Amino acid sequence: MKDIKPRLIDLFKEGNCTPQISVIAKKLKEPATTIHYNLKQLEQEGAIKAYKAVFDYKKIDEGHCTYLFINLAQENYADPEKIGKELAKDHRVESVDVCTGEHELVVKFRTKDTDEYYQAVKDWIKRFGFRKTTSVTSLKQVKTEFVTLD
Repeated sequence: MKDIKPRLIDLFKEGNCTPQISVIAKKLKEPATTIHYNLKQLEQEGAIKAYKAVFDYKKIDEGHCTYLFINLAQENYADPEKIGKELAKDHRVESVDVCTGEHELVVKFRTKDTDEYYQAVKDWIKRFGFRKTTSVTSLKQVKTEFVTLD
């Protein structure tokens, strides 16, 4: 059988998962039609943006997780959202937040290892001209996407 796991992972990261209505119905002890109706309402209201898988990132070669705190150069300071949107296009970026306080942006991204991390940060500094970056590496993730991990 053909191995399409990398392609599936990419799709799941983009939100191409669907809820298992029958499982939810059993847990909530409600009819499946009620679950379906309420999910559709939440989707239409924009409360649910996407359904996505929660991964064990080590098993998909993305076990190195870093939070990058970014101070923008003076010329980019006026529009951190624009820089954030550009960073968000990188497939390794899990989240980008525009912040108050000491840093303008916080980026959470995943790489295979420190070498890939280092290259990514070097490329971003060169491309965007960050004034300063501070990195914090996650040693172990306990909870993500509201899911407690073992």
